[in-house]
Amino acid sequence: MNWFVMQMRPNFHPERKTFGESKVSSNSNSNSKPITQLWQKNGMCSEGTIPIRRTRTNDILRASSVQNFGKKKQKSTPQPKPAKPLPDILTQSGHQHAIAYVEGGDFYGAKATINVWDPKIQQPNEFSLSQIWILAGAFGQDLNSIEAGWQVSPDLYGDNNTRLFTYWTSDAYQATGCYNLLCSGFIQINNGIALGASISPLSNYGSSQYDISILVWKDPKEGNWWMQFGNDHVLGYWPAPLFSYLTESASMIEWGGEVVNSESDGQHTSTQMGSGHFPDEGFGKASYFKNIQVVDGDNKLRAPKDLGTYTEKDNCYNVKTGNAGDWGTYFYYGGPGRNPNCP
Repeated sequence: MNWFVMQMRPNFHPERKTFGESKVSSNSNSNSKPITQLWQKNGMCSEGTIPIRRTRTNDILRASSVQNFGKKKQKSTPQPKPAKPLPDILTQSGHQHAIAYVEGGDFYGAKATINVWDPKIQQPNEFSLSQIWILAGAFGQDLNSIEAGWQVSPDLYGDNNTRLFTYWTSDAYQATGCYNLLCSGFIQINNGIALGASISPLSNYGSSQYDISILVWKDPKEGNWWMQFGNDHVLGYWPAPLFSYLTESASMIEWGGEVVNSESDGQHTSTQMGSGHFPDEGFGKASYFKNIQVVDGDNKLRAPKDLGTYTEKDNCYNVKTGNAGDWGTYFYYGGPGRNPNCP
């Protein structure tokens, strides 16, 4: 890890929490099992510095070019409309999704608690991720997107570890944006959490379950988009000038999974999404998002209205929503990829 100087904190929080240096105080009592990052076993950063995952020569060599290192390919955001779909640009780009979404309003952030797994990846140039998308603009040349969640990406990191990540773009993944801190954009203020670092422990099929909570919201005063990890770690922010449409608000929020399907052997990839099991298997077997919420114009968290779902091929990966008790609005999602019904 390398260390760099940090500054600043948000003015307002959707849950009305107060701020210390890079933590928020809360009266919330959580029964979630603690999540750590593997690098923390070797010590923590000193005051006034932040952890940054070291980029090695091999990391860059795995990319198709230096310019493409740390960037997503174009058309990697699921577009669940219109009702009568246009030609499937998403499948052509090799990305597949299983998501829940809301649209048609002004949104100022989103939150979710995301089950954490270690999906199997067939090819090094494929990935599997579970994330929140904060979206504004057209699904063409000027899409603004803020993204955060966990991912397994051998091409980006050189291993199959499950890692915390962020992403942003202001032009539909063409020239702007990157993962984590691999370009100018996201400004980190927290010295206890590293973007791109491995998450531990992970969920096991039919056994212990672990999850992470992520909140992204727009500061009503400054207009910057902030990210919180867990109940009390404010990680940093995306400055308002990075964006065009997101300087005002988001027009769509998406939660869910994404994989790359390269069809390297002429068949659908066996890269898993979520736990690698379909939603019908339920808790402890299928991966979930729970307590999904949006931030409204009053900077308050609320349950999403008129929640939709979308997947390109439900026999490969699927999504199933629900609402119940402490889980609030939730959904199970994912799947194994290639199977007898998904050749």
